[in-house]
Amino acid sequence: MECSSKNFKIGSCEGQKVVDGEAMPLVLEPSQPEKNDSESLVLALKNNKDWFEQMIIKNSAVLLRGFDVKNAEDFNGIVEAFGWDDIRYVGPAPRTHVYKRVWTANEGPLSEFIYYHHEMVLIKEYPKKVILFCETPPPEGGQTPFVPSFKVTERMLEEFPEVVEEIDAKGLKYTFTALSKNDTSSMRGRGWEDTFGTSDRAEAERRAKALGMEVEWLPEGGVKAVLGPRDLTKVFDGRNGRRMWFNTLVGMYGKEHSSSFMADGTEISENVVKRCEEIIEEESIQFDWKKGDVLFLDNYALLHGRRPSLPPRRVLVSTCK
Repeated sequence: MECSSKNFKIGSCEGQKVVDGEAMPLVLEPSQPEKNDSESLVLALKNNKDWFEQMIIKNSAVLLRGFDVKNAEDFNGIVEAFGWDDIRYVGPAPRTHVYKRVWTANEGPLSEFIYYHHEMVLIKEYPKKVILFCETPPPEGGQTPFVPSFKVTERMLEEFPEVVEEIDAKGLKYTFTALSKNDTSSMRGRGWEDTFGTSDRAEAERRAKALGMEVEWLPEGGVKAVLGPRDLTKVFDGRNGRRMWFNTLVGMYGKEHSSSFMADGTEISENVVKRCEEIIEEESIQFDWKKGDVLFLDNYALLHGRRPSLPPRRVLVSTCK
């Protein structure tokens, strides 16, 4: 389906790549300079909901640029224009609720790299879409790189076909630790109360079980969660049969507060993980944030992360089913 020039015009951005014939990200700008206000944008999105969702699936990433999106309230209006159901974030990253369906992105130190991941890939129910809004672009760095997940699978199958198929057959298990209290000095510093949305341990255990986790309470008051088995790769409807690298094997492997291994307990070779890390980086796509940018990511198709940056940087997020 072609882009309707009545509502948007196709632009471009530095760092954009063409993957299997599709621009990533697809950049959409105001069709006319006087139509760049957030109210006109919301109206255009409401009038083109089905088309816009097809663009997200087709291109995996859609960047709205050049619109006067000022704050969390404007961003929330864009999110709500589609009528997509909200899905609450569950995980170790420290985040703060801002307005209605809008939260801060990971509040971990800006000096650290947040590794590539599919949002909430560890949980049984994960978002279909991740929507990001740049309220304050950083003076340097701070990009949100993303990776076409199927390209990682293709290249790993070329180099390690037997290992990939073995892990896929057995599945993956992960562990991670949620701290006793929030610690924004760590990228994985979310306390268990915020992680599970309750201060009651029994209720936290029930919620963890519903999410597919087993939990173990630690002496210092934190909790260790064990998840699995989980998929290594996954095929989703409507995405050309692509086999997505739908896991966080690299991101959790051998870390201080997390681990990843085959579901039967078999360790995964470090050289396989290291090579996968290199492939993911080689396939990455990124652009510099501009104030007012709104980026839609197909969470089924893309891994995403965060580059280190100088302060200030404020990017807000909403996740949708």
